Amino acid sequence: MDVICLGILVADVFVDPIDALPSGGELKLTNRFLLSAGGCAANTAACLRRLQRSVRVLGKVGTDMFGDFVITDLKRLGIDTADVKRSETHPTSATVILNVRGEDRRYVHCFGANADFSGADVDGSALEGARALYVGGYLAMPRFSPEDLVELFRAAKERSLSTILDVVVPAGTALSLNQMKPILELTDVFLPNDDEARILTGQKSPIAQAERLTQLNPACTVVITQGRRGALARRGNEILQIATFKMNSVDESGAGDAFDAGFITGLLENWPLEQCLRFASAVGASCTRALGCTEGVFHFDEAMAFVAGNPIHIEKLNG
Repeated sequence: MDVICLGILVADVFVDPIDALPSGGELKLTNRFLLSAGGCAANTAACLRRLQRSVRVLGKVGTDMFGDFVITDLKRLGIDTADVKRSETHPTSATVILNVRGEDRRYVHCFGANADFSGADVDGSALEGARALYVGGYLAMPRFSPEDLVELFRAAKERSLSTILDVVVPAGTALSLNQMKPILELTDVFLPNDDEARILTGQKSPIAQAERLTQLNPACTVVITQGRRGALARRGNEILQIATFKMNSVDESGAGDAFDAGFITGLLENWPLEQCLRFASAVGASCTRALGCTEGVFHFDEAMAFVAGNPIHIEKLNG
């Protein structure tokens, strides 16, 4: 097993792009709806499968039809779901994603069973035989405490797994960096976006954000994604800034999770930071080519060919 993907699981309903949101009482037509297993853990796992990695998912769904669907869809993709738990008290988390041409996406979301997922749902034996543990959507799982995650990362370290962390900071969440410090001290790769890093550090620029985060754990690789502005990575005193690859974008949903899968792949391949960043950026950009979080994502050979055929500048900054 290459990667354990632990985190939020969601039944995603995507609306094919429409020209405008309907007014009250108006019926607006779209070309199609797409239902797929989503959430950080599922999206990253699905992208890793496209990149030829073996994956196991840990998370929680309800006992409803959406829960059945999420598990079935993950199995269809060749993902091990044996450790996905069922909540008896919460429905499966679900999101409706509204795409309007020329505008940012709108979301309607139900926390569902992700709010019932805790460290008690994770058996340490699920980590056996893996090379890396990815936790996606942390902070959007209210019962998964910092102590739970510290214990999990320690168990991973005892088994020589690389630890990779991504977060989701719900609007209005009060969060201090001190709360994250014990977790980041056990994190090998931290992958926030610039908004999340700003909330955590209080710093506006990604360079300052990365510096502040690296101070907590100099051995941690910090990668701050910036949407269409690219990404910044820092490992020790090495700081790299990459622009975005050009794509015919249809839907940007899941691009960050695809980026994570690309970076994890580079990590497993023992590539230098620059190569990991270039590959991850290409995989993340490819996600936007189709509706949904995974349908447009490159397969491994496609990604390698695309990177080789599309040189992109990476700026080396002073650490």
